[in-house]
Amino acid sequence: MKTIFQRIRKIAQWATAIFFGTTILTVVVLKFFPVYYTPLMFIRLFQLDEARLSHTWISIDEISPQMPIAVMASEDARFLEHHGFDFEAIKKAAERNRKHPEKNKLGASTISQQTAKNVFLWPGRSWVRKGLEAYFTVLIELFWSKERIMEVYLNSIEMGPGIYGVEAVAREHFGCSASELTSSQCALIAATLPNPRRFSSLNPSKYIKKRQRQIKANMRYVKPLKEAEKK
Repeated sequence: MKTIFQRIRKIAQWATAIFFGTTILTVVVLKFFPVYYTPLMFIRLFQLDEARLSHTWISIDEISPQMPIAVMASEDARFLEHHGFDFEAIKKAAERNRKHPEKNKLGASTISQQTAKNVFLWPGRSWVRKGLEAYFTVLIELFWSKERIMEVYLNSIEMGPGIYGVEAVAREHFGCSASELTSSQCALIAATLPNPRRFSSLNPSKYIKKRQRQIKANMRYVKPLKEAEKK
């Protein structure tokens, strides 16, 4: 009996070491190399009626500087200040959800958390996935710069059915490159991100146009990514 428990403990130790070793190594490697494909891309290929995958990796220097500002104004205003988790936003969301349980639940997921989820994990709300999301969020905040997190985020996030990344959505919806996007177009793209499979930057609804105006107004209060990184 003692021998069996010793074997189980040894297997558990090896499994733990392999998990931490491979995940940390993967995060370190992706600090320097493009992320061409993510688990979500392949999952969506099987879910969509018409299988398609539009995605082109580009560097942060090839993206309009207004695009990071727009997603920060829309998704994560304190992105440059927090270390992966915005506890103020979490507290506000929890209070709002408690007071208004009849409404759709308000989330407080940061750009870092969304990047961790998009690149390393699968969609879902289980505690296991949430735990892994927190783990990978800590890793990318530890090993990557804010600029790198934003670069990966803007290249990997879903921006429409079968469309991933800002270059793909710029080409398909606006007929230009990501570097040529205007501030209004960036705000429009950002407005769809809570649910890019439901909302479209190609054919925006009145609700999305209203969000676009709100985001564009808020963009004036957000620091440019590169300017903030230098400090």
